[in-house]
Amino acid sequence: MAIDESRQFRPINIALLTVSDTRGPEDDTSGDLLAARITGAGHALVSRTILKDDADLIARHLRAWIADPAVDAVISTGGTGLTGRDVTPEALERVRQDLGGRDIPGFGELFRWLSYQTIGTSTIQSRACAAVSRGTYIFALPGSNGAVK
Repeated sequence: MAIDESRQFRPINIALLTVSDTRGPEDDTSGDLLAARITGAGHALVSRTILKDDADLIARHLRAWIADPAVDAVISTGGTGLTGRDVTPEALERVRQDLGGRDIPGFGELFRWLSYQTIGTSTIQSRACAAVSRGTYIFALPGSNGAVK
């Protein structure tokens, strides 16, 4: 479906979170790809950070961004798999429940449908998800470069 060119483009302010126990600023390739896509699309990258796979730490950071009027949306990469350390969906769920937000189930469904066309049934390992809380949209993507493209 094409973008409706008759509508005025309105850039938004996006915060970017990489969740990883092993990545740092020098090798955060998925974060770099997302940052380039955010600014390349005309949006503002207003904050970027890397956090360890710790649900409490992630939830605290998400709450701070939700409370910040300069942040319209958050995109995270990493921590959505099935290992014991992958806790991004759990952190997002805590924040959603605590702040009275809503799930956006269609995001994860669409993500896995699109991903299936590239990686097949391996897409069932993804727990990509999204929610909106107090007007801030939060999208949690897997940490691979292919997933953020």
